[in-house]
Amino acid sequence: MRVLAIDQGTSATKAVVVEHDGSPGAVVEVPVHVLVGTDGSVEVDPEELWRSVVTAGQLALNNAGGTVDAIGLGNQGETVLAWDRPTGAPLSAGIVWHDRRAMSICELLAASGWSERLSELTGLELNPYFSAPKMAWLRPQVGLATITTTDTWLVHRLCGAFVTDAATASRSLLLGLDDVAWNSEACDAFGVAVADLPTVVPNSGVVGTTGVFGGELPVTGLCVDQQAALFAESCFAAGEAKCTYGTGAFLLASTGALPTRSTNGLVGCVAWQIGDDTTWCLDGQVYTAGSAVTWLQQIGVIAEPADLDRLGGAVASPRRTSFIPGLAGLAAPFWRPDARGAFTGLDLATSREELVRAVIEGLAASVAFLARAAAADLGAPLKRLRVDGGLTRSRVLLQTQADLLQVPIEVYPSPHATALGVAAFARLGAGAAPTPTDAVGIWHPTMTFEPSVSADEAAERMGRWHAAAQATMTL
Repeated sequence: MRVLAIDQGTSATKAVVVEHDGSPGAVVEVPVHVLVGTDGSVEVDPEELWRSVVTAGQLALNNAGGTVDAIGLGNQGETVLAWDRPTGAPLSAGIVWHDRRAMSICELLAASGWSERLSELTGLELNPYFSAPKMAWLRPQVGLATITTTDTWLVHRLCGAFVTDAATASRSLLLGLDDVAWNSEACDAFGVAVADLPTVVPNSGVVGTTGVFGGELPVTGLCVDQQAALFAESCFAAGEAKCTYGTGAFLLASTGALPTRSTNGLVGCVAWQIGDDTTWCLDGQVYTAGSAVTWLQQIGVIAEPADLDRLGGAVASPRRTSFIPGLAGLAAPFWRPDARGAFTGLDLATSREELVRAVIEGLAASVAFLARAAAADLGAPLKRLRVDGGLTRSRVLLQTQADLLQVPIEVYPSPHATALGVAAFARLGAGAAPTPTDAVGIWHPTMTFEPSVSADEAAERMGRWHAAAQATMTL
């Protein structure tokens, strides 16, 4: 079957017409403007976000020709907004996932002893990254308005349903990790009424029909972006892992049919739910990856992303310079939203090339720490890491990743992993595929990067970066 897959991301909405054989056909990307404030605010205009979905979807269908059989929608996860349920009109800006203004909510709850209890209930850290703190921060400003993640609002505008998928719901700090249902105790902690929350549905299945793109098309697949990519990359079995290098870097490792609470700084959440069957995963984040590269461009260190390899590749490894990618705070395993980015070890001999190489090393080291934490939680080292996202165009980054992690890095063959993942859920939901493997199809990595340094050298470089990261958190 043919699917219109919409990947509504942080800085753009991508629409992909996925053909009958599972390959991407027409692709359209429409930018979304994110407003970043000095007070920790990160906001988006909901109406612009909605227009980007409609425009991208319509243009992709026009470019592809013919019709599609179903729609799949991917979303950016923890971004929330207030809106009017009867009309669908937004009543606030979209509060984007790495907005830090809800830190005060988390600090109050932590002081009241909620941190461990919420982790026990939901598998997540008490952190403004997740949805519930943002919802609690926004509530006094909007009164009785409905507050949800953006996926619920988008689906409501598309087809009138009031739902969220199990994977997105598990990113909220409100969903019980074990029973995949809204948890009344967690909701009480944030002042959220269970009755006001959307219905939690599986990632595959018909949730309604929409005429927004012409004709009445069923919406049959929903998923948060990172779990959709995990699905597309066939990480079905416990221990299979992927990392997406987008605005941030997001490492997820499947734990199979077992809900897992991390003891090493990651979070446990739902990977996907198909019918009555749930798969869980471990999740770790680096808030600034692609956005750190954009920052390098903005301050004139590089002219374009290709300079990562042109300049950074001119240096074997940083001499003493380290980069800590805390430009929007540090997520797993540190959980320091108040942290800041930093270069350390600078001297008069530090070159522009070494600064770029330090950024590459800092991003790769951050991801390697996440992978090590996942391995510790799983009780066995990762055998490989599958990767996708815009930064996978950097061979220097991927070789550095293989070196520091000491496992092969396999590059996913398409830049549209999230869209292909939601398309696979849509096929399952429409009854066009009997199993996840059939829905995803068979794929092979376009490149594999093997470690080129010894384990001892990798450990020394990781230790040096970790020491720098720890030092910056005391500033």
